[in-house]
Amino acid sequence: MAFTLIDLPYADLGEVISAETLSFHHGKHHKTYIDKMNAAIEGTAHDSAALEAVVAAARGSDQGLFNNAAQTWNHGFYWLSMSNDGGAPSADLAAKIDAAFGSMDELKAQLKARGAGHFASGWVWLAEKDGALSIEETHDGDTLADSGFNPLLVIDVWEHAYYIDHRNARPAYLDAVVEGKLNWAFASENLERGTTWVYPS
Repeated sequence: MAFTLIDLPYADLGEVISAETLSFHHGKHHKTYIDKMNAAIEGTAHDSAALEAVVAAARGSDQGLFNNAAQTWNHGFYWLSMSNDGGAPSADLAAKIDAAFGSMDELKAQLKARGAGHFASGWVWLAEKDGALSIEETHDGDTLADSGFNPLLVIDVWEHAYYIDHRNARPAYLDAVVEGKLNWAFASENLERGTTWVYPS
């Protein structure tokens, strides 16, 4: 089974993430991960597996396949983690945010700080485990897809996510994404479902 590039639900995200950035990040970076993964799994036992199963099987045993499978999953989740009109958290999610962080403003401040402070490339996640929310970080191409956490949102802090629009100003990118482009409706759906999001097959 060949995996495909997930469709973007928007043409751009205004001045925060331009159509030019998306053409490279989605149309080239994400597509390259998918193409390399598909080539690696063709004719193998992974050929008919769900992407999450490919990630789990490759972890620790096939770094090349893991990198491409995990990055395919992370990017699909990232595109849906953002929106031009992300709505507001559900009542359940809002209550869990207050319980874990004290307020939405404090959660936003911590997401920005963790993203800005993350050394080199990686991902910053809002995740749920055992009913409690936390901010998690993964380095390089690592993922929460097979981690035991239920990811709710993710922010990509690789340079190619923001360099065209914000140059080397990662904090400016994070501020713009966190303050206006996070898809709280998607996060609420992920919390309500209670299981890790599945990459479309």
